[in-house]
Amino acid sequence: MGTTVSGSIDWLRISGSIALVFALLGGMLWVLRRLRSMQIAKGGKSQLEIVETISVGPRQKIALLRVDQQMLLIGMSANQFTALGQWQQAKSTTGDMA
Repeated sequence: MGTTVSGSIDWLRISGSIALVFALLGGMLWVLRRLRSMQIAKGGKSQLEIVETISVGPRQKIALLRVDQQMLLIGMSANQFTALGQWQQAKSTTGDMA
């Protein structure tokens, strides 16, 4: 009889621990969403945007970044970033779609 009571208490502890972990994860998710919404409301649109990345090797990528109206092409490896090129982004005209 002592082993069944002990087994029940162990299951209650495990269930309580799992519930606590899920509650903490949910709380952290809520905090992160709040921080992101506050950042968007405070600063508006982010000035830095990753347009596209491609993998060219095991730990090497090429990324196209947009910073305001400037486009940057950079190479990334495990140890360094290298600027490959930069140019002004062309102003988009709405209505020129033919």
